[in-house]
Amino acid sequence: MNQMSKKISSLQERAKRWMMEDDNELDQSIAKSFDELSDHEQQDQHPEIFAKRESEIEAQLHDMREQEEQHYLRMHAWTVNRGSKWLDLIYRTLSILVCAFIVVFLLQTVIALPPFGAADAPYNNEVSQRYIESGVEETGAVNFVAGMILDYRAFDTFGESTVLFVAACSVLLLLKLHDHSPDNPSPTMIEAEFDDRHHEPKNDSILQFAARVLVPIILLLGIYIVLNGHISPGGGFSGGAVMGAGLILYLNAFGFKKTERFFTYKTFRWITFVSLMTYGLLKSYSFFMGANHLPSGIPLGTPGAILSAGLILPLNICVGLVVMCTMYAFYTLFRKGGF
Repeated sequence: MNQMSKKISSLQERAKRWMMEDDNELDQSIAKSFDELSDHEQQDQHPEIFAKRESEIEAQLHDMREQEEQHYLRMHAWTVNRGSKWLDLIYRTLSILVCAFIVVFLLQTVIALPPFGAADAPYNNEVSQRYIESGVEETGAVNFVAGMILDYRAFDTFGESTVLFVAACSVLLLLKLHDHSPDNPSPTMIEAEFDDRHHEPKNDSILQFAARVLVPIILLLGIYIVLNGHISPGGGFSGGAVMGAGLILYLNAFGFKKTERFFTYKTFRWITFVSLMTYGLLKSYSFFMGANHLPSGIPLGTPGAILSAGLILPLNICVGLVVMCTMYAFYTLFRKGGF
């Protein structure tokens, strides 16, 4: 560093001597600036001046830090004392306004509805008559409700199934504990496992015996309700709820370790994804062909037979699987934060 500064000083001296040989004012002013610069550098290199400047800079930084701390303390005090009161007042005011708007809107809607039993009421229009008179012929489903929600209004049912999936994802984001390896569990997982074993021990012989008997029956009943939803009361929503209850009973009796042998988080993801994609693809094809007045090529079969009603049977299976997985996911996440 010293050698570099010596070289620069020598170059400055040579340039100054060369410029002073002429009477040019510009050259003289440049040479004078070289002298001022060298004097400034010498002052900077002086230990006392350098230390003084360093102390001034440190004092300025200390003052800035103190000002920032005081500003933070004032802001914190305002937030705790007056700010929280203002925010609470704003929150309460907005809540009252939103609730009042909803109440007024609902009251206006109720007032605008036709009287009960009126001939022009929505439930007395030609749509319900069409369901009753032509439902079996057009959908092949003996159960009018299944034909309505999985054929005429299948798009709405797909939205409802998607809502269940989104709700499960939301609960998963809020309550699921961090992933961990089996050999190195996280502290939160150890605490959750201890709470689960402490409050709900898995050594109840009566509960386990009842689960061994009832769980297969419950699952078979749920499958029966799903598969017969188009020819009898039932369908994907009710059958899926029954199957989800069977999984929850097995979990309560035997715990997570045994349940994870056949139903894990990966199983939940794949079943839900495949079910929703299958539902979306099947109904997209049906909607496209119907909107263009083209034959879909899907036979409706004989009404009342198990293999009938076109796409209603596979759609019921998809809905049932989504409902089953969602129920089980809700229970496990609220109970222990994982599958």
